[in-house]
Amino acid sequence: MEKKNCYDLAVIGGGAAGLSAAAVTASASRRTLVIDREDHLGGILRQCIHNGFGLRYFKEELTGPEYAERLAVSAQKAGAEFALGTTVTELKRLPDGTFELETLSAKDGVRIIHARAVLLAMGCRERNRGNIATPGTRPAGVFTSGTAQKLLNLEGRLPGKKAVIIGSGDIGLIMARRLRWCGIEVQAVVEIMPFPSGLTRNIVQCLNDFNIPLWLEHSVVEICGKDRVEGVEVAPLVNGTPDMGRKFHIDCDTLLFSVGLVPENELAISAGVKLNPATGGAMVNGDYQTSVPGIFSAGNVLHVHDLVDFVSEEAIRAGQCILRYLEGRTAQTPGNSALAGANLKYVIPNRYFTGQRTYFSFRSMIVTNNGTLTVSCGDRVLLKKVLPFVRPAEMVNLELNEELLSDGGELTFSLEKGTEVK
Repeated sequence: MEKKNCYDLAVIGGGAAGLSAAAVTASASRRTLVIDREDHLGGILRQCIHNGFGLRYFKEELTGPEYAERLAVSAQKAGAEFALGTTVTELKRLPDGTFELETLSAKDGVRIIHARAVLLAMGCRERNRGNIATPGTRPAGVFTSGTAQKLLNLEGRLPGKKAVIIGSGDIGLIMARRLRWCGIEVQAVVEIMPFPSGLTRNIVQCLNDFNIPLWLEHSVVEICGKDRVEGVEVAPLVNGTPDMGRKFHIDCDTLLFSVGLVPENELAISAGVKLNPATGGAMVNGDYQTSVPGIFSAGNVLHVHDLVDFVSEEAIRAGQCILRYLEGRTAQTPGNSALAGANLKYVIPNRYFTGQRTYFSFRSMIVTNNGTLTVSCGDRVLLKKVLPFVRPAEMVNLELNEELLSDGGELTFSLEKGTEVK
């Protein structure tokens, strides 16, 4: 076995999560390799040229490329190594508990890498027209919002002249503003839910400030056009079903889909990692370790975050847990279950260790102000916390200390509605 191909940690993905964790492990003199299929570090951040990043993590406002550059420099200075333009085609755990990764690149061809631990940090991909089965013809001019963002911000090409956006996810909202800045008319954003899917600040800054209509509880029921999109048919939803008697037409030559993100976990599945049906990401314990010992997961591949700052923070915690694993200091017990109760879609991590400080993340399923988050262990209420502002688009985070988790047992997190949102 060639020594140059042996690492303490192989990080799959060179975006915010991978770079943040790599800086932690490399700083501790653990040989760390970051593998990314793109030729440049930074992941999706490279095409997010708007500002608003880093306010929490760096305490200043940055663009996406600026945020990515800082993380890349940090990982480089820490001593991490990089394999760019490289795709991991196979990941398997060997009988001795280490890992073998088969990679493919134009530069090195097929390469075998060995590592004592692996961090999954592949991020997520966009859901597209096929995922939501939008009816109609298949003309040119239909994009995911991220693809349109790449066309504009990295390649300098306009996707069209008059656009409609399906879904109010954050990328779509940001693209609505970006299109307007480029002189492209944005006719409407159409959302099937009764509330927006994106952050409130993006609704205000990207739609309200530009007088772009947001049609809540509406659905695009048909895409019109043969060679190029000519328009869409939109209908209001009544009990979740389009009211075709009230449908109306919107002219456009461009249609963007911003209908959610899916963790990129095909490689995890092939390695035998158990997935969480509520998130599409891995099931993890309080150390961010998956069901396969030695494989860890963090960032958007674990669960889709609303802020990249949270991605970095989570990956740093994962990096610290990986260091404990490499030092043989990881808890050997399965841990205790952590469950999502009323009005919560999921809780991460799915298990925790007795007496170990743990940082939990949740997604609400309701819109409310002054909602009450309750943490229970059996019949005992461990904690109640009032959350002033609760939206499905915004993650809820809660750190529980060693004392609260000293007795172990199954935890249940639940959310109770507070005051009505008008």
